[in-house]
Amino acid sequence: MSGQAASAEEKKPRTKWFWINRALTLVFFILVPTLLYIQARNIDWQEVGETLRTYPATTLLAGAGIALVSYGVYCCYDLLGRYYTRHRLPMTQVFPVTFVCYAFNLNMGALIGGVAFRYRLYSRLGLDVPTITRILTLSMVTNWLGYIILAGGIFALGLITLPDSWQIGATGLRVLGVALLLAAAGYLLACGFSRRRKWEWRGHEILLPSWQLALVQAALGASNWCLMALLIYLLMPEDAFYPTILGILMISSIAGVITHIPAGLGVIEVVFITLLQHEFAKSELLAALIGYRALYFIFPLAIALVVYLTLEKRSKALRSEQ
Repeated sequence: MSGQAASAEEKKPRTKWFWINRALTLVFFILVPTLLYIQARNIDWQEVGETLRTYPATTLLAGAGIALVSYGVYCCYDLLGRYYTRHRLPMTQVFPVTFVCYAFNLNMGALIGGVAFRYRLYSRLGLDVPTITRILTLSMVTNWLGYIILAGGIFALGLITLPDSWQIGATGLRVLGVALLLAAAGYLLACGFSRRRKWEWRGHEILLPSWQLALVQAALGASNWCLMALLIYLLMPEDAFYPTILGILMISSIAGVITHIPAGLGVIEVVFITLLQHEFAKSELLAALIGYRALYFIFPLAIALVVYLTLEKRSKALRSEQ
C-alpha cells in the first residue's frame, strides 16, 4: 500500500506540469495568431507595394541579399550558444529555430520572439530550461555588445548631429559614447582576465565566456548591426552618408526598446526624419524606411511563419533522431 501511495504522490506533480504545459501551449497558439493579425492590420499594404515598385529590381534583390546575410549572422549567435552550452542539437535545427525567433522578435518584441519562441522550440527539440536560458542570455549579450561598440564609437567621434531641441546635446552624446566603449571594454577584459568564471543566480549557473568567444560575440554583433544599416543605406538617396545612417539606426533602435513598441512602428521613422529632414525630402526617407521594413521585417516574417509551422509539425520526429 505504501508503495502505491508513493507512486500516486509521484504522479501528481507530473500530472500538474502536464496540464500547465498544455495550458501554456494553448495560450501560445492563441496569442501568436492574434499578434500576427494585429501586425498585419497595422501595415498599409498598398503603400508598401507602391514604394517597392519605385525601386529597381536589382536594388530590391541586393537588399534581400543583405537581409538574408544579416539573418544568417544573427543565426550564428545561437551557434555560439551551442558551443557555449555544449548541447548537441545539429546546426540544421539551430538555424531554423534562430531564424524564426529573430523574425518574430523584430515584429512582435523580444518577449514573444526572442524569449517565448526560443523556450517553445528548443524545449520541443529536447533542450532543458537552464540550457535554453544560457543560449538566450549569450544571444542577447552578443547583440547588445555589438550595439554598444558601434554606438559608442559613432557617438564618441561625433558623427551624429543632433537637433538643438534634444537635451542630451553633442557633448552629452560624446560622453555617452565613451561610457559605452568603456562598458564594452570592461566586458571583454572580464572575459579575458577575471579569475572567477562562474556565478549562481536564482538556481541558474552563469559561466563567463572565454576571451576568444567574447571577441567573436563582438564581431558578430557589430556585423549584424552594420548589415541592417547597410540595407537602409542602399535604399536611401545617393548623397546619404553610411556612418550617419548607422548612428541614427543606433538611436532609433534604443528608442524602440524604451517605448516597447513591437517592430518599433513609427519610432524609427520619427528618428530618421527628425535627424535627416534637413538633408533629404520626407518622401525619400519614408520610401527608404518602408522598403527597409518590407525587406527586413515583413517578408522574413512570412518565411518564418512557414518555418515555424514546419518545426512544430516535425519537432517530435527531429527529437527522436537525436
